[in-house]
Amino acid sequence: MTGRAPRDVVERVENLRKLIEEYRYKYHVLDESTMSEAAADVLKRELADLEEEWPELVTVDSPTQKVAGRASEKFAKVKHAVPMMSLSDVFDEGELLAWRDRIAKLVSEEEYDGYLCDIKMDGLACALIYEGGKLVRAVTRGDGKIGEDVTENVMEIENVPRELKGKGVDRLEVRGEIVISKMDFEELNVKQRELEEKEFANPRNLAAGTIRQLDAGVVKGRKLRFLAYDEFVWDEVEAKSVDSRVGALEEMGFETSGKRKVLKSIEEVVEYVKELEGVRDGLAFGTDGAVVKVNNREVFKKLGVVGKAPRGAVAFKFAAEETATVVKDIVISIGRTGAATPVAVFDPVKLAGTTVKHASLHNADEIARLDVRVGDTVVIYKAGDIIPQVERVLVELRPAGAEEFSYETALSEQYPELEFERADGDVVYRVKGASGDLILKKSLEYYASRGAMNIEGLGEKNVVALVEAGLVKDIADLYLLKVEDVAALERFGEVSARNLVEAVQARRQPELGKFIAALGIRHVGAQTAEDLARVFGSFEKLAEAGLSDLEGVDGVGKVVAESILAWFADEDNAKLVDKLLSEAGVKPVYEDRSSGKLAGKSFVVTGTLESMGRDEAAEKIRGLGGVFQKSVVKDTDYLVAGGGVGASKRAKAEKYGTQVISEAEFLEMIRV
Repeated sequence: MTGRAPRDVVERVENLRKLIEEYRYKYHVLDESTMSEAAADVLKRELADLEEEWPELVTVDSPTQKVAGRASEKFAKVKHAVPMMSLSDVFDEGELLAWRDRIAKLVSEEEYDGYLCDIKMDGLACALIYEGGKLVRAVTRGDGKIGEDVTENVMEIENVPRELKGKGVDRLEVRGEIVISKMDFEELNVKQRELEEKEFANPRNLAAGTIRQLDAGVVKGRKLRFLAYDEFVWDEVEAKSVDSRVGALEEMGFETSGKRKVLKSIEEVVEYVKELEGVRDGLAFGTDGAVVKVNNREVFKKLGVVGKAPRGAVAFKFAAEETATVVKDIVISIGRTGAATPVAVFDPVKLAGTTVKHASLHNADEIARLDVRVGDTVVIYKAGDIIPQVERVLVELRPAGAEEFSYETALSEQYPELEFERADGDVVYRVKGASGDLILKKSLEYYASRGAMNIEGLGEKNVVALVEAGLVKDIADLYLLKVEDVAALERFGEVSARNLVEAVQARRQPELGKFIAALGIRHVGAQTAEDLARVFGSFEKLAEAGLSDLEGVDGVGKVVAESILAWFADEDNAKLVDKLLSEAGVKPVYEDRSSGKLAGKSFVVTGTLESMGRDEAAEKIRGLGGVFQKSVVKDTDYLVAGGGVGASKRAKAEKYGTQVISEAEFLEMIRV
């Protein structure tokens, strides 16, 4: 992009660099975790994207231009004969294919001898140097060029060969990861708990921290392992393929991951990565991805290096259980019990294999504890919950002028017609004077009403009977009603119970627009529901829509869009949707009316119609693809004038050039 970068972009880049450098220093040097590697990856990706968009902001010391880490002052420094580089990351199949396409422009894919794929170990990278077949030195990666001499400590790792098996070579360097198994890590933490001492944060930090202990005796008490993944031979002809090199290491006595495969096509690689991701939790060692390399060593060398990484290899990162994103807004949803729950809204991001666009903030106290504000960059996680959670705010990236969130102000602005109260000792604000049962009854009545699902026999008194008998605890329970249970109630007999159950079952495949309207999402009336159905075409796509997607629908502004997001973000509503679509078997159906008789035409009905009520007229209009409006506006095509029409609407129609038609003309238009 040409021109100077805006001030806010410059500040964002500077703050990202500082935060990433601090994270790297603590992670690689101090062996402390300030955030998950997955969340850090997102920040590094954002920095790289901004530097690509604004090249003048790139600096030689940017985290995107150098390998993470540095050698500790506690150990002697050693220069690597061959730099220990890091790998570029890819996060999905599309990015993996794009990598394949880039390198295929330089060297034909037929020359690769396939792709070597292996688990990306989550440990401390280390190089072991052998002379005359004997281990003489162990060096950490450090900054890729200079590492730490940790020979004495590595000598205490039981599976590290002190002397190579078979025919030795004059000088050999073996590279791999120092790791600890999940089981051994948990056993150490059990001991820590028994001793009432601080538990270790994660296996990677424990492995790295152990190797950096000045007392080599500490290593003896921890079951570290060295898993080899590559080697370099001096004064000998090197093996032609990466796979044969690793195979040679196994023959010399080194342990490897046991999961590597050579695959001929990138499509096979994709399947392998998916397979690994599916079993990652059951693996003995921690991993956050897979390494994919061009198997032919000469081709690998020929492809060279780009930036800080070899061009012939990438790290495919698995779906993260944590990520970082920017809070675009904070909206408040009202659940079935009247509880007001705040939700952070952000652009859609991938988390734990799914796309998410909002995270629960729970209550006012949690917002205050986190001090989360609109514009903040936050770390979110999803550990089995339906709604993702905010773990922490990265205040280092907070934009200037971000205002502290006022919960009560937000309530009054988003729900001006409601009153809220917070009982002593309660962390939740609730709608004043509204109980859970009252809200449920109102929701059921609206769901069954003519303008919504039109379920015959489910009026106010029957709703009350069903709720108070405990047969219906949410809307989905309507579809699970049994005739014998309903017939046992005082208001019902066998026939009326069967009629009600059949009427409900007849709405198991409702029109999508009516289903959306029936849910009672605030600000979403029948016409808005139809517009949403037309644009998204399925309930699942509506549920996945982000703020910008919703605001792109005609007639849906920020207030309505936020209300829709808030509804889907509410945990009770998320559970209700899942129950409706799965357990209750409700399958909303979209009927495309874009070619209907009234498609593209908008109507306002005023006065009294003799042939039908206004709601029925609205249904007729929408059923033929038209738009029903409540008042005359600039884009209104027709004003249907019934009996007793007021002069003001006629005047407005004249002002906007809207055609006024009679009831008879309207009936002719809707005749099919």
